[in-house]
Amino acid sequence: VRFAPLLATYVWQRQPFRLRYVPRRGETPAHMGGTTVFGDNVEDEWFIVYLLREITREFPGLAASIEDNDGEFLLIEAADFLPKWLNPENSENRVFFYKGELHIIPPWEPSEQGWDLSAPCATVPQALALLSTRPEEFLAAEPIRAALDKRIRGYPEQIQASLHRARCFLPAGIAAVLRLRPSLVAAAVQAFYLRDPGDLGACRRPFRAFPAEQRVMALVTFTRCLYAQLVQQQFVPDRRSGYTLPAPSHPQYRAYDLGMKLAHGFEMLCSKSSKGAPDAKRNVLSGPLWERFLRSLKEKDYFKGEMEGSAKYLELLHMAEDHFQQSVALPESCDEVSPGDEIMALLQTTSIDLKEFEREAACLPPEDDDSWLDITPDALDQMLKETRNESLPSTSEEEQNYDLETVAESMKAFVSKVSTHEGAELPW
Repeated sequence: VRFAPLLATYVWQRQPFRLRYVPRRGETPAHMGGTTVFGDNVEDEWFIVYLLREITREFPGLAASIEDNDGEFLLIEAADFLPKWLNPENSENRVFFYKGELHIIPPWEPSEQGWDLSAPCATVPQALALLSTRPEEFLAAEPIRAALDKRIRGYPEQIQASLHRARCFLPAGIAAVLRLRPSLVAAAVQAFYLRDPGDLGACRRPFRAFPAEQRVMALVTFTRCLYAQLVQQQFVPDRRSGYTLPAPSHPQYRAYDLGMKLAHGFEMLCSKSSKGAPDAKRNVLSGPLWERFLRSLKEKDYFKGEMEGSAKYLELLHMAEDHFQQSVALPESCDEVSPGDEIMALLQTTSIDLKEFEREAACLPPEDDDSWLDITPDALDQMLKETRNESLPSTSEEEQNYDLETVAESMKAFVSKVSTHEGAELPW
């Protein structure tokens, strides 16, 4: 519950962050663990890193390890500052967050010749025992910790900075669904962005779930990644769908285009709906676990002083329900309810007041500027320059006066060297 206020309002690209109890298996003790598919938005991965770091800070008895498809990606981020003995082959069970700081456990004990790199990697219980008894010895070097801190320094404020609000001319049913479950925008964008010819079958006829006749202007909240995926796609709707676009010069063309694409995503999701499980799923919101969860949120001022029953209070409540159903109440063995099922259930239980939506459309707040989509050559040069300056140590003028003949000979030696699976070493 400590982190629920952040998680309840977060829009995930693919899957939400979840931790479950995992029983003991072999040498791995019982623990809390989970896997998240973060998709195309790498910021989701770094948000999870921030969460795990803060969990170990909040609960000092916990240690956390994290890896992705590339392995120990935290070490990749700090590659310029790692000790020479550390490599992908010997990093297993060595890298942990503990008490909010990164720790790296070296190979057993140092000898006169340096670290014993032939020693086997520690088991998880051995690593945890070392962390709990001698944590100060394994604290990662300051440059390593600084590199990671820089990457996640902006959280949790970064969450709001990564959002983008845009006007969309879309069916009133979608506006009603997104008012209750803002996170469903991710599933709809993904459905449209990753569509194949078979998925579009439901969109080659008048839409059944979201007909084009009852469209309204609404302000939709995306992440920047989702917005970019949607706005950059070129797509012409089938005439039979009922969706038409004004001329590109029309002042509201962008809103029509975004709304049309979102409608296609939502329609594709609903066409795959089994129209079953959501009713059973919602029963969890009447149990004692939900009551304790809601009480804890109120104690932590999740509702920010909003009057119970107000529009903003209900919006925050629906987000909390969504997070509770996805990340707290469902057991590991339970099948997740598909987005299409969730959307159909909301449509069946939500009244849609078209007049109210039209009144709101008349006084919508301004949408966000999307100039961040365009990177000028000068801006790109500046980004590259900043990256280069951060990754390379400063050099004096004397150090920059290279002997060109020596450099040329070195390059000849390099290109003539036979590389192995570990690459080619540069003969300085």
